[in-house]
Amino acid sequence: QVQLVESGGRSVQAGESLKLSCVASERTYNIYTRAWFRQAPGKERTFVAKIRWRDGTPTYADVVKGRFTISRDMLGNAVHLEMRSLKPEDTAVYYCSDGRDDYEGTYIPNSFGQGTQVTVSL
Repeated sequence: QVQLVESGGRSVQAGESLKLSCVASERTYNIYTRAWFRQAPGKERTFVAKIRWRDGTPTYADVVKGRFTISRDMLGNAVHLEMRSLKPEDTAVYYCSDGRDDYEGTYIPNSFGQGTQVTVSL
């Protein structure tokens, strides 16, 4: 399994922007899909966004559509999540994931990073 390391999480005010990054601990060559998930206190981990590595096609959860942008850096094997107009309900630990989509387009994770905390206050 590839080891993923997230960074960029911190405390911000509502309405501000933040960019998260995720890099692999070693260069990987067979990347299919990378994704971001988040887990709020007392809740299950939920899907945020994913990106298909070969062509950069993104998919977003409805709750972040229009505010978050996922992108990839193929040279650096990195995936980023730009978050705008942050809300208190975006507060969570954000996890990077490596995996692939099945034939129906459902994301199947292989691994997760340790996570980075994002806290949004009013």
